[in-house]
Amino acid sequence: MAKLTGTKVITNKVRLSFVHVLEPHAFEGQEPKYSTMVLIPKDDKETLGAIKKAIEAAYEAGKNDKLKGVKPKNLKVTLRDADEEFDTEEEFPELKGMMFINVSSKTKPQVVKREEGILVKTDSADDVYSGVYAVVSMNFYAFNTAGNKGVSAGLNNILTTCKGDFLGGRANAESDFGDLDWDDDEDDTDSIFG
Repeated sequence: MAKLTGTKVITNKVRLSFVHVLEPHAFEGQEPKYSTMVLIPKDDKETLGAIKKAIEAAYEAGKNDKLKGVKPKNLKVTLRDADEEFDTEEEFPELKGMMFINVSSKTKPQVVKREEGILVKTDSADDVYSGVYAVVSMNFYAFNTAGNKGVSAGLNNILTTCKGDFLGGRANAESDFGDLDWDDDEDDTDSIFG
């Protein structure tokens, strides 16, 4: 169940892409940050509703300061429609039917998973990667940077919930080699390596 507390949102199950939460990553000319793209199914009205209310709360908190002069309808927000911004038919099919939001933090988020009913910290790339399903905690805030005004979200913490196929063309070894026929009596001397 998605949860909203002021400008803080804890999502329902979402999917992560472009994951840089174990080590900070610097985009062109920017300082290194921990970041990920959060993919939210368009039919998850609960999470999307909580995000919209958090954006409104962040706008209200910043409208007399950082967002002075910006009308709500002209507000730049990081929650966007993947079907409108990406080629979801061929290039990014995993984004079809999704809303997305890019979240980042200068400090490393805690990443946890459930093991035997308790939360356990993890720093393993096997647990958090582009394609994993998770619950994400994020906080919305007003920004005014170089003339751009809007509401963005900071990354708090991540709870991985279940494995998903790798995004970005990477496959796991089982899917690559699981259906190969093996002849246990094959003579290795026929190899090109002698």
